[in-house]
Amino acid sequence: MTASQSSRPTQPSAPTPTPTPTPLKQDTVPVRTDSPKQLVGIYVRGMAMGAADIVPGVSGGTIALIAGIYERLINALGSIGPNLWTIFRQEGGIKGFAAIWRQVDATFLLCLLLGIATSFATLAGIIKHLLDNQPLFIWSFFFGLVVATVFILLSEIKRWNIGRVALFATGLIAAIVISSMPLLTTTPSLPYLFFAGAIAICAMILPGISGSFILLLLGAYDAVLEAVDTMNLSAIFTVIAGMATGLLLFTRALKWLLSHYYQATLALLTGFIAGSLIKVWPWKVDALGSLNTEAVHNVMPWQYPTGAQWSTTVGLMLLGAILVSLLSWWGNRTNRG
Repeated sequence: MTASQSSRPTQPSAPTPTPTPTPLKQDTVPVRTDSPKQLVGIYVRGMAMGAADIVPGVSGGTIALIAGIYERLINALGSIGPNLWTIFRQEGGIKGFAAIWRQVDATFLLCLLLGIATSFATLAGIIKHLLDNQPLFIWSFFFGLVVATVFILLSEIKRWNIGRVALFATGLIAAIVISSMPLLTTTPSLPYLFFAGAIAICAMILPGISGSFILLLLGAYDAVLEAVDTMNLSAIFTVIAGMATGLLLFTRALKWLLSHYYQATLALLTGFIAGSLIKVWPWKVDALGSLNTEAVHNVMPWQYPTGAQWSTTVGLMLLGAILVSLLSWWGNRTNRG
């Protein structure tokens, strides 16, 4: 039965007042109030991201994605822009600063950065020692971690189609090509350092590609370390400016993609992570087939100079897979709560 049409009124009704439209704020971020327990959880996730960033070829963005905070991180970073000055002027004073703090989700970012800094301060020496002295074991652990990450993220893609398969393949091929590129040896100028900083920070946010590895590829890694060691302020501020520029531009684009094409973007990001497996392959040798700090060529396990060491390497792979599965479970449980 169709809805009856309203009859024409016998008396003219009073005109309905037109409501005054409320101006909308652009790029607003939902205000989230985290409990102390949730803030501790964010801090622990930051530590996990920092530990991953220390290892060349492993991105902290991968950990953020599997831990369920990637979209929130991108939204927070993407909200940083010129509109913050407008927000400050609207409120003014302490209220203006508080409004900006809420807009950029600063409590979340601060806890995350503290966790990352804690990892760099406490775990960097340990992980670098293992990379230098037990590379097979540390790479095995991260290989298992990345493999499990790929399977978990593939299960998050609800419906596959040709477009999403193509995006996954694009990410996979791009990561393999980037990971296989020869390292550049150059004396970078300040404009080049600006460019390298912008590209590296994009890679650091993007799951699957390490920002430090991009600096190595571009031949700027040693120059950046030397600038920090010698306090070359012009080089340091140039790199920081490049990173800030790349961060603002890239995260806003990624925020838009996640908002409008989440499943397709997830397929692309998962392809990047899958392609990074070539970088974290455990069995590596140098150009002469021996082991040293320049061991970057992948070989089959049975070609490894000290043997495949199956029991230890497979055990560490399983440990990495279990830990990342627990991290994923924790992230999903926290988001549901």
